[in-house]
Order: sequence, then structure tokens, then C-alpha cells
Amino acid sequence: MKKMMEKGPKLLLLFLVAAILAGGMTSCKSKKKLAREKAAAEYAQKVEQAKKDLNAIINEETQWSLDRQAQRVKEIKDMNIDDPEVIDLISKAEEKINALKAEQERKAEEERLRREEEAKKRALQSQYAVYNNAFESIANAGSVSKANALIDDALQMFASPDVPVLIIISKTDGINDYDRPTTASMFLNYLKDKQAYKYRVESLKKDSFGKITELELIKK
Repeated sequence: MKKMMEKGPKLLLLFLVAAILAGGMTSCKSKKKLAREKAAAEYAQKVEQAKKDLNAIINEETQWSLDRQAQRVKEIKDMNIDDPEVIDLISKAEEKINALKAEQERKAEEERLRREEEAKKRALQSQYAVYNNAFESIANAGSVSKANALIDDALQMFASPDVPVLIIISKTDGINDYDRPTTASMFLNYLKDKQAYKYRVESLKKDSFGKITELELIKK
């Protein structure tokens, strides 16, 4: 009996240690389970966000630039998400981005060509300014004698008084619709009579001496 009493505290201590160890193991298992659940929840959230972003890109519902969209798709690819829907959406998103980039490049090229064409037109108009100014001076001469003198001067720019003058009255799909043809002499006298120059030079041809052989005007 005395020995049992002597062993009692030791046994109690052993029981307490065992209980603590068992509790610790249970607590450790619980923490691992919580960690797994947390990781699974975070993964599911990433998958859901990836699907949301990819669908937004495919449906053009995002305000991101194309570069940012491409970057986001790459970020999702780098996650190595093993989900068939995500894999399919990545492919579709890449196709959409490539198509939009191609369209963007096409529009940029069209805009570049448009600006080049406008620059050429401005350069030509500057080149044609001397002719437009001469014709406008005849219309605004203020007197018949002055207009006649200006007509004589202007005719020196033409190869002959009978050089054809074509007047564009409209343009449709790149096709010009012309007024009745006239000549340099008749057109300049027309300006004198009407006292108004409502045209601008669209194009002209010259001979080897720099004289106009054909003049094309367009109504303003």
C-alpha cells in the first residue's frame, strides 16, 4: 500500500504528460487541417478570379489595355491551374487579344496612311497656292480692265488658251463627277463675269516647259 502511494504521484505525472502530448498531437493535426482548408479556399478563389478575368477579356468587358490583358493571361497561365475550363478560357482569351491587336494595328496603319495622304494634299495645295491666288485675283479684280490684264497674265501659265479645265462637282467612292468641260480662256473669263472663285486646284499637268496642259478644279 505504501509503495502504491509512493508511485501515485509518478503515475499521475505520467498521465498528465500523456494527456498533454495527446492534446498537442490533436492540436497539430487540427492546425494542419486548417492550413489545408485555407490553402484550398485560396486556390478556389484564385480559380474563380481567373475565370472572371478571362471571361471579361473574351467578352471585351474590361477597361484594361491590350498589353495589360496579355499580362493578366500570362499571370494566370503561370499559376498552372489544373482546371479544364480555365485552360479553355486561356486559349480563347489569347485568340481574342491577338484578334484585337491585329485590328488595332490595321487601324493604326489606316490612320498613318490617312495622315500621309493629308500631308500630301496640304503640300499640293501649298504648291497650287500661286494658281488659286491668281484665279481669285481675277474674280476680285474690281474692274473689267484690271480683270483682263490679270487674265492675260494668268494665261501665260498655260500651254495655250484652249487647255482643258475640268471641274469636279462631286466624288463618290473615289469616282469623280465632272461639270461640263471648259477651257482656260473661257474659265478665266467666267471668273471675271461671276466675280467669285469658289474652287480650288485639285490637280494639274504640265509640259516640259512648266506650262499647264490640263487643269482639274474642285468646288469648295
